[in-house]
Amino acid sequence: MKKLAVFTFVALSFLSCKETSKEETQAILSESNGKINNVSIIIDDNLWNGEIGDSIRKKFAAPVDGLPQEEPLFTLNQYPTKVFEGFVRKSRNIIVVKKGKEAAFASNTNKFAKPQNIFFISGTDTEDVLNVLEEKSAEIIKTIKASEIIENQIRMKKSLVSDEQLQKKFGISLQIGFGYKYDMVKDKFVWLRKEFTSGYNSILVYQVPIDKVENGGDIITNITTMRDEIGKANIHGTLPNTWMITEAAYAPYLFDVTVAGKKTYLTKGTWELKNDFMAGPFVNYAIKDTKNNRYLILEGFTYNPSKSKRDLVFELEAIIQSVKFLK
Repeated sequence: MKKLAVFTFVALSFLSCKETSKEETQAILSESNGKINNVSIIIDDNLWNGEIGDSIRKKFAAPVDGLPQEEPLFTLNQYPTKVFEGFVRKSRNIIVVKKGKEAAFASNTNKFAKPQNIFFISGTDTEDVLNVLEEKSAEIIKTIKASEIIENQIRMKKSLVSDEQLQKKFGISLQIGFGYKYDMVKDKFVWLRKEFTSGYNSILVYQVPIDKVENGGDIITNITTMRDEIGKANIHGTLPNTWMITEAAYAPYLFDVTVAGKKTYLTKGTWELKNDFMAGPFVNYAIKDTKNNRYLILEGFTYNPSKSKRDLVFELEAIIQSVKFLK
């Protein structure tokens, strides 16, 4: 592959984007637009409908891990380069792809609105552009996902539900968005739920001894067993002898991540109601809290049959990732 040129935004003459006046750059930036997990792709139709467009869709609209039905990582909205102005420039997430004089990649934040991520990809030919996409797509995805979590948290901050119960019982704070209500409160178990027309979102908070997760056995098996025990004890259906379990047909995904500066096991999979037909996706964050000799478990699960679940799960992750340890 030809050496990739990386530029700062001010050097991006190869993009042939409309000049921004001094007055515009000094003006107060307006608020960006766009739904959560939406990305504007600025690329001409001939490239979008060919090999380059296929690569973009494969990378940025890949199926989300852990959802029962296939849903794209991001919703992609394509616009030709000639319309890269007005409301399109105000999009929160923008990827500009164009053939130019050399293979190049650049990124910028808050250029035309805020918050905003803009990524620029260029190549002399199709192979060049594909190579840049291959090299930089993971970085772009990571940046967009992190900023979308923050955007979701900002939106929720406008009207938060009290987390006093969580502070008292677990020594944590959590940014819980409007609409969630305490459905069950026990000594060391809390269940919050937000209902909507087609279903509901739920958040579970509880804690277990460290050796419940780390005992020499398989981590994913330990977490699954823990989930099923909690479900049988607390999460029941409307019919007798029904409770929440981890769906056995598909193995959950396990990731090592960091939350609130602490080692965390992130599990994504599908829950189902034993002896019933309800099911949906879940995300389980097992956060190792060595100071308090425990694993704090923050889990989100959603029920929204026959409808999109991606953004509902993403909202749960935004809430969970807002956690702060107070002691």
